[in-house]
Amino acid sequence: MHDVLTDAVRHNNWATQQLIAFCRAQDFTAEQLEVTGVGTYGGILATLDHIVRCDGSYVRRLAQRELDFVDSDEVADLDLLERWNEECRVVWEDVLAHPIEVERVVIIDDNTRGTRAGIFIAQSLNHANHHREQVNAILTGFGIEPPDTQAWEYAWHTRRIWDLEN
Repeated sequence: MHDVLTDAVRHNNWATQQLIAFCRAQDFTAEQLEVTGVGTYGGILATLDHIVRCDGSYVRRLAQRELDFVDSDEVADLDLLERWNEECRVVWEDVLAHPIEVERVVIIDDNTRGTRAGIFIAQSLNHANHHREQVNAILTGFGIEPPDTQAWEYAWHTRRIWDLEN
């Protein structure tokens, strides 16, 4: 059943990677990476860091293995975030390759709550998309057209969509 999640999970990771690479290509100053917008989590770098660390946190619970960067105090730049995002991709691929026990109970929030494992998938997709749009809003505020990270663009990039011959 979780095969239907493959495109959604892969798109999610790809979209974050595309946004990180796009921001790196802009050659922003440290000050520009800290600029926030109304209703945003933080600046570009802080928000991308938040996306990647949280995605790592969600997938490690599904995979039942650690990702050291999630809880580290290491200050990340865009290059490091890209590497961490790639680590997430590898773990997500492993998760997708095996049966997912979506009803498994996972204890969270310092042992104060339980949730079903499947919620981590929904949260991962929603959370990253929400915060990527915040980064896009900051980019737009700079007068920069953000990269197209929609699922359709992912489909073109991965040849999951094509033109039919007439």
